[in-house]
Amino acid sequence: MTTWGLSATILAPTTEILRFAAHHLDAGAHRLYIYLDDDNLSAFNTLKSHPKVRVQTCNTAHWKRLGVNRPVKHQARQTLNATHAYARKAEVDWLIHMDVDEFLVPQTNVAEPLAELPATTTSARVRPMELLGGSDTAFKTFLPPGRKRNEAVKSIYPTFGQHLKGGFLSHVAGKLFVRTGLPEMEVRIHNAFRNGTMLPDAAELTEIDLAHCHATSWDAWHRAYAYRIEKGSYRAELKPATQGTLSLHALLRKLEADQGEAGLRTFYDEVIGNSDDLRARLRAHDALRIVDLDLAAKVARHFPDAPV
Repeated sequence: MTTWGLSATILAPTTEILRFAAHHLDAGAHRLYIYLDDDNLSAFNTLKSHPKVRVQTCNTAHWKRLGVNRPVKHQARQTLNATHAYARKAEVDWLIHMDVDEFLVPQTNVAEPLAELPATTTSARVRPMELLGGSDTAFKTFLPPGRKRNEAVKSIYPTFGQHLKGGFLSHVAGKLFVRTGLPEMEVRIHNAFRNGTMLPDAAELTEIDLAHCHATSWDAWHRAYAYRIEKGSYRAELKPATQGTLSLHALLRKLEADQGEAGLRTFYDEVIGNSDDLRARLRAHDALRIVDLDLAAKVARHFPDAPV
């Protein structure tokens, strides 16, 4: 039987951590390697009580064991922890690195498409779908690259689409399952490298979506905006979607400078706001999916004594 697991470096409230863990236990994960990025005793104790979870707090002792000082950038901490989880004695056949706001949603189950891959396949990619802010169930789906994607993006997002890769606020790269047992591996946020070379020819797992809850509401998005534009997924070092367009960082800075918060709200409403108009435009391009993650029920099922 093919087994799979995940690693995650998490800085979030206990409720969000347990929802993430419970969802993936419910989806059939054989092992979760959770690295708590702060001292969260409540989450630690609850996770540690589950036999399929391995949890550790990323304190000074943890980074000393890894032979480094605590990296300033969270991306570097994620890479070190994901690589550490991969280098452990293998307890699963496949391992994926994910964030706390990402949830695997298979058509049937996660293990089956992994089991069907040839033995020579070393990695397999799951593509994201992005939550509409203000909804718990509505997602914009991944559009495969090509002319049809470009046409759809311009139609769905007439003002800002040219500056968006695939119409998404966050990544379209998705996340990568890596077959365990490969030597000299470094696992990064969206890719994996062996002896310094990126693993080639990742299989596309079209039977599994990665539900990315990047913006749950306007208020949540606006609260996270300052961090994301300085250090996160909208930071200046990231390239534009296509040549000759503005990067997301430059676009948002321009809107903010010209129109203030109103400009950011206009952007949010067109790109990710849960409006009837946006739903209709997505539906016209078969790019709207409704999925009920039912997270509270899963927490109750897997962590019945959770203090949340």
